[in-house]
Amino acid sequence: MNAEEIIRSIESEQLKTDLPIVHVGDTVRVGVRIVEGGKERIQPYEGIVIAKRNGGINQTITVRRIFQGVGVERVFLLHSPRIASIKIIRRGKVRRAKLYYLRDRVGKATRVQQRFDRAL
Repeated sequence: MNAEEIIRSIESEQLKTDLPIVHVGDTVRVGVRIVEGGKERIQPYEGIVIAKRNGGINQTITVRRIFQGVGVERVFLLHSPRIASIKIIRRGKVRRAKLYYLRDRVGKATRVQQRFDRAL
């Protein structure tokens, strides 16, 4: 067994199998595990997926939302143990692989048309 096969076998144990298929433009609710003191709770973070990167265990999504008039983006490592759940709220109809142009838009201009041909 060479080093690459050892790494691949260790990574395969960490991969999550219950993840939904997330596309760019989808509105998702990500449940993030947060430890406060000795207690652990799950905090939902809802926003639109503006980017997807990499594959395998390093797969990430960038989720953007507007909070109190300020745009906030978070990058989530999909196979991280900190991610409790990912729920797709609505599917978006987009023609780009990255939606970075939404950073320059404000208000109703940030809306993405809903897509009905993919199941939630």
